[in-house]
Amino acid sequence: MGFLEKLFEHGLWSSRFIIILAVVFGLVGAVLLFAVASFDVYNTAFYVINTYTTYSHPEHFHEEVVGGIIGAVDLYLIGVIMIIFSFGLYELFISDIDPAKDEDGHENQLLAVHSLDQLKDKISKVIVMVLVVGFFQKVGHTQFTGALELLYLALSITAVAVGLYFLSKVGHHEH
Repeated sequence: MGFLEKLFEHGLWSSRFIIILAVVFGLVGAVLLFAVASFDVYNTAFYVINTYTTYSHPEHFHEEVVGGIIGAVDLYLIGVIMIIFSFGLYELFISDIDPAKDEDGHENQLLAVHSLDQLKDKISKVIVMVLVVGFFQKVGHTQFTGALELLYLALSITAVAVGLYFLSKVGHHEH
């Protein structure tokens, strides 16, 4: 029984390396998102330069430029989520990332993950930022026709600000 038990446990423990698939493809996804976002910024810059060299000013020029940039920021943030996800899974299931440590052996706290809860917290904060960016992108394309709509806008911006305030307090304990 001892030999079979050790063999099974060794196989079970080694099965954690399946996480490598999520790590690698998470990083591939991040690279793709960064490439697409960069292409979007390039296209927006080309649009701006092309518009000003022809001395024309389209009707919704500012909204299109801001929308293009905010859309790229959105993709960059989702790419950051993928990087945090990949780093966190690797550190939790495979090994610590040695190059992330400084000369004294202290870990870089930006991407350090020591539990699934920490990974979830880091990812959820970035997801909230993606939602905030998406909200402001939608607001930029909205036409307001009355005072009630502007009141709703003000209330929604206040709700976002309050939410971000409380999100910044999560994990910060007073001593």
